[in-house]
Formats: sequence, C-alpha cells, structure tokens
Amino acid sequence: MDVVPVVLTGSRVRLEPMRQDHLPALCAVGCDPELWKITVNNGTTPADMAKWLQNALDEQGRGAALPFVTVAQADGQVIGSTRFGNIDRVSRRVEIGWTFVGRALQRTGANREAKLLMLTHAFEVWRCRRVEFRTDAINSQSRNALLGIGATQEGILRRHQQTWTGRMRDTVYFSILDDEWPAVRERLQRGLSR
Repeated sequence: MDVVPVVLTGSRVRLEPMRQDHLPALCAVGCDPELWKITVNNGTTPADMAKWLQNALDEQGRGAALPFVTVAQADGQVIGSTRFGNIDRVSRRVEIGWTFVGRALQRTGANREAKLLMLTHAFEVWRCRRVEFRTDAINSQSRNALLGIGATQEGILRRHQQTWTGRMRDTVYFSILDDEWPAVRERLQRGLSR
C-alpha cells in the first residue's frame, strides 16, 4: 500500500488532498452546527474546524490517514471532506470516514460518488482486503446509507466513544471485503446512473 496524496476524480466530485489553505472553504461549508450534532469531533466554529483540519494533517503525517476535501465538479467549490484513516498496511485494511457534506449538497449523489472513488482506490490500487466504516448508532441516515451501498453491519460497540458534547456514543461497525467489492461497485454505479 503506497499511501500518498492523490486526486480522485469523478463526474460529480473531485477528492483533493487536504491542505491547510482549505480551512476557509471548509469553514464556509462545514461550520454548520447541524453537521456536528452527533459527531465525536466538533467543527462548528472556525477555531474548532482549524483543530479538526490540523488533526487530519497530523494523522496524515504519521501515515495513519489520507484526508481529502470534496470539490463539486460543476463549480469547483469545496462542499465537504472525507478521509481514509486507521490505515493498516500489514493487514491491508483501511477505514473510510470523518465525512461531512454541506447540507445543501446532501442527497445529490456527491457522497455516494466520493465513496465509489475511495473504495475503487482502496480495493483496486491499494489492494485492500477490507474497508471499514463506523458511525453513531443514533445516526440512522449514515447507517442506512452504508447499508444502501452494500456494506455489512458487523456489530455495535456500546459506550465506545465520548462525543464532543459529552454524550457516550454506541459505535456501529460496517465493512466491505475484497471479494464483495465487485457487487458493491456495481450497486454504487447503478445508483449513480439513476
């Protein structure tokens, strides 16, 4: 697994390696309290978003993450962010997460295409054996989206993490395995073509 910054390009979105100078654009789309209501981290203010961005870049520096900004192909505007994290080169495993899309661009296929781009990179370039996802048990929108792309729910870790508001979250784990990838890819492509 050669984990280096890369641009992943689709018809709706382009995933660009996150940089420090993306902060103003991420604040413009992401400092929306609704996006962070049930998350572990907080990005509701420019200061919080700066910490969130710096953490992503620090994780990249340690070789544990590869963060992206999500850019709309139509107008070149940053509409959110996503990340490869918890990279395990030995087991050829990676997690996709830390994702947000501005509320105006949700349910437009932007996030679905971003997942297709990242899964394609994970399975076809890095040759991962497993891609993981996790979400808050109360986040039914995220859980349904993961089931909708063909991920398998594996279990719930109870009182797994404390959110930035102090609430203890139950974390739901999902995965896609390499031998499941062809069917998942077809399902994602079919969904995007509608």
